[in-house]
Amino acid sequence: MGLDIYKDLNDLLNALARAICDASEEAINARGQFNFVLSGGNSPRKLYKLLASKKYRNKIDWDKTYFFFGDERFVPRADSQRNSLMAKEALFDPLGISESHVFNVITNGTPEEAAQRYADSIMAHFQDKSIEFDFILLGLGDNAHTASLFPNTTVVKETEATIKSVFVKELDMYRITMTAPLINQARNIAFLVFGKDKSEAVYQVLEDTTSSVKQYPARLINSNDKKVVWYLDTFAASRL
Repeated sequence: MGLDIYKDLNDLLNALARAICDASEEAINARGQFNFVLSGGNSPRKLYKLLASKKYRNKIDWDKTYFFFGDERFVPRADSQRNSLMAKEALFDPLGISESHVFNVITNGTPEEAAQRYADSIMAHFQDKSIEFDFILLGLGDNAHTASLFPNTTVVKETEATIKSVFVKELDMYRITMTAPLINQARNIAFLVFGKDKSEAVYQVLEDTTSSVKQYPARLINSNDKKVVWYLDTFAASRL
């Protein structure tokens, strides 16, 4: 596990942007495309805008980049809560990304049907080969959830590398999420975490060996693998 800590948030975001650029170059050179899984929430918005800026927009071959979402809220396509809508505004529209390169979660039907439909679309993209994303970006909630792997939910126990629907009682909402085994198959995984309010969750996930995976689901992500890097500011890392 890598641990990169920055005093300045802009330095953190630039370091992560460079890592994404490097991963994209390696993936395109080796396999002809870059499969990039995005995170939702407020934290990555500045990163997406940075990637779309003059500084980085020409450092990635966007025509060979395909976008996925680690999780999505089970709400209508135009709902402001959707992770995909934020990414569209901050990244896809400024770069002119083709809709055919964005794998959105279609929320027609039941949550279970939406999860299966998304899993099927991903499998088709990888042509039924092992699903190994080139780069997965993750966040961390105050309660140590990542993607939509929330504490004490059924999906935390999932052993299959796939997409699942999960009802999050505390939010009174269904979510569609990649399971931990699917995330762990990725070639590169990066946590983007900043702010004092995340320091307790960071401590519980990275240092408190007595804490349970069920209670702190981000511990499901393979922290012992060199492919996992945590990008933290000094506030989020203050308890380490």
